[in-house]
Formats: sequence, C-alpha cells, structure tokens
Amino acid sequence: MKIISENWEDFELIDCGGGMKLERWGDIILARPDPQAIWKVQSESAWKKASAVYHRSKSGGGSWEYLRKIPEKWTVSYRGLKFYVEPTGFKHTGLFPEQAANWDYCGSIISEAVNSGREAPKILNLFGYTGAATVACAAAGAGVCHVDAAKGMVTRARENVELSGLNRAEVRYIVDDAFKFVAREIRRGNKYDGIIMDPPSYGRGPGGEVWKLEDNIYAFVETCADLLSDKPLFFILNSYTTGFSPVVTENMLTVILKQRFGGSVTAGDLCLKTSEGGLLLPCGSTARWTAGS
Repeated sequence: MKIISENWEDFELIDCGGGMKLERWGDIILARPDPQAIWKVQSESAWKKASAVYHRSKSGGGSWEYLRKIPEKWTVSYRGLKFYVEPTGFKHTGLFPEQAANWDYCGSIISEAVNSGREAPKILNLFGYTGAATVACAAAGAGVCHVDAAKGMVTRARENVELSGLNRAEVRYIVDDAFKFVAREIRRGNKYDGIIMDPPSYGRGPGGEVWKLEDNIYAFVETCADLLSDKPLFFILNSYTTGFSPVVTENMLTVILKQRFGGSVTAGDLCLKTSEGGLLLPCGSTARWTAGS
C-alpha cells in the first residue's frame, strides 16, 4: 500500500532523480541526496532554482553549498500546525514531510475520541525527534509525552509546540533513552492510549549499548504493548531502514497487538509525489494498529 502525504501547501517535492530530490520548503528550494531516486530527473530547468544544495563527502557526511542567501531557520505550516525548518550538517531539515499522513491519522482518531466525550487521550511519542507528531496530537486534544535522547531535539519539539500556539497543551518533554524510559513507565504503572514509535535503524545507547532495528524492534514493541491502556486507540511503528518491508512491521503489530486487542492493522510505504512528472518517492514505511469500533 502507498500512503501519500498530499495535503501540503508549504512543502512541495518538485522533482527527484540522479540520487537527489528537489524540495520547496515555504519559499526556499533545497536539493538534497536521496538514494532511492535512482531514475533520471524530469525537469532539468527546475533544479536551477535551488537556493542550496547538499553535497555528500566521500569521507562521510557532507556540507551545504548556498547558491542564494537563506535564513538560518524559517517556518512552514501544515493545516494550521507550524514547524521550524533548519538545514543541518547531516542534510536533514528537522521535519519529515511524508509523515504528514500520520499526523492526519493521529489527529482524526484523537479528535473523534475527544468529541465522543472520552477523557483527553494520553499519547507517548518515542524517538520523538523535533515533535511534529507531538504537535499534531496536542492540537487534536491529547496529552502527550515526548521522549528523545537528544536534548536539542526535545528543545526544538517544545519550540514547535509553542510555535503552533499550543502553550497550554499538556505536553511532557523527556530527554532520555527510550528503552530505559519505557521500562520505568512500566514499573510505575503508567498507561497510554496511543503510542508513536520512530526508532532509528542503528544507534548506541548512553551506556554504549548497540541498537539494530532488525535485532531489537520486536521485543521492544512487545514491551511497549504493556504500556497501553485497557482501551487503547492506536499504535504507529515507522521504519526508515532500507529493505525493511512494511509487511514485516504489519506482521509484528498483528501478532503483538491485533491478537491481544482486536482492531485492525494496515501498513505501507510513505510516499511523496513530485509536481514534475507525478512520480512517487518512497520515504520509509509505516504500520498502524487501530482499535476496533
């Protein structure tokens, strides 16, 4: 299944090909590497409009070449939500626009629950990065616990929440290792109505522990299931590991969650569509468990 984020106005995937993608973020156009875009570009002329191009280094990493003066950071909007965009030395901008489909999904389920008279749902956003999903859930009326091991990412999440005018929203900002935080929450007996998980493909914990998605993810999802309330709403598992099929994550949520809580599981490739040629660029995958009615 292809899950396409098509409701953007402040973001546009203009073109992609030759291992690069050309994106408009507000009024600023950036060209960044993307290993999935192995076909040829559709519009040579469009690429001449880029304000900055990220070049990979043969020794690892890379750097931006600025062809025009651009701000250090600026804002973009999505359906009333606002986020900072800031090009980093690792080619990222602080926002994954393909995740907008998941923001819509979370917001719809939370709003429906709130409108039906249910107490404000509690949502746990693990590996929460700069908090776009946190913003979407808070805007829909949920209380959110945002967890990321990087202090700078948690700070930006708080800034994005405030930028969207959600200063009064119930959001907890936690700088911590996700695994250790989950273990403590289970011991405390805390429960959540929804969990969003965006784990890295590979990483190291604060004690030097090695994390590999394919080796650790099943056991961790199984552990996180113990944090769900008696009447949970949803569980989202994202993956950006190349070659890790969405069928795998769909099967995991089916075995761990559907067999326990009922409901349904869907999964697919998160995609963005180019305005030049209408090609789809795969940008990772997502699997969603949704409670039954």
